[in-house]
Amino acid sequence: MIVVDTNVIAYLWIPGLHTSQAESALRKDANWVAPLLWRSEFRNILTGYIRCNQISFDTVVQLMEEAEDHMNGREYTVSSAHVLSLVRKSSCSAYDCEFVALAEDLEVSLLTTDRKILSTFPSVAVSLGKFCS
Repeated sequence: MIVVDTNVIAYLWIPGLHTSQAESALRKDANWVAPLLWRSEFRNILTGYIRCNQISFDTVVQLMEEAEDHMNGREYTVSSAHVLSLVRKSSCSAYDCEFVALAEDLEVSLLTTDRKILSTFPSVAVSLGKFCS
């Protein structure tokens, strides 16, 4: 089991520069989990593609459904007190700290490409590139 941040989820479903790494990470550990927040963040990423006319609306809806199907049953709520304690001792957003809190709660790693998370929480955060190598 590994916590994945929304960008890693997006790399898997939206073809791009990091897609092959996300696919490799999935092969290495297919039990991806995330806080419920991932859905809203992924919708926001997809919104950018809609507004720039890079991906059709129908495709965006399909990508969201596929990602939701994959993550179904692998979504968790996290303690607000835990998230806010992480916020207090870092400069990371509360959104980012939700992923860190979940990784700490489950005692697993957090897979991310976010440099701030990687440098602030090295005890749980693992880079996508390092995880795949």
